[in-house]
Amino acid sequence: MDSVDLGLLVLRVAIGLTFAAHGAQKAFGWWDGAGWEGWQGAMLRMGFRPPALFAAVSIGAELGGGVLLAIGLLTPLAALILIAQSVVIIAKAHWAKGFWDKNGGFEYPLTLLVGAAGIALTGPGAASLDARLHIAASAGLKIGLILLGILGGLATASLPEMARRDDEAAARR
Repeated sequence: MDSVDLGLLVLRVAIGLTFAAHGAQKAFGWWDGAGWEGWQGAMLRMGFRPPALFAAVSIGAELGGGVLLAIGLLTPLAALILIAQSVVIIAKAHWAKGFWDKNGGFEYPLTLLVGAAGIALTGPGAASLDARLHIAASAGLKIGLILLGILGGLATASLPEMARRDDEAAARR
């Protein structure tokens, strides 16, 4: 294993397990996390309905996508999922607070997003299940999946606003 592969392994494991740990906070309440009930409440406060569905999707994205990234399995797909989740997190929880993490801003989730995108573009490296299973993606597919993750995240983040507008229109009738 050369230094590039070692660097990719370190990045994959750190970023992947960080996402997975955030998912575990949401799912199980570990490490002072919200837990399942608390996370459903957070989804409802952010305007996502039905909250149980969106809570399950976000937990699955972070837990599943994080573990896949950490072990280097289906790496471009894992990155797509984590990029989409990061876009939603930034848009719904951090954007209004500015850039700096100190103020609750989007600095930290953006860093995780960029890390996932960088791994997607470079590939998982030799110390990955993708390498062992000879799973590889073309540069065009990698870029397409990153863009799909960004667009999917933006579309998902806009769902509460669209539902709010529908509710307001129905109330005016």
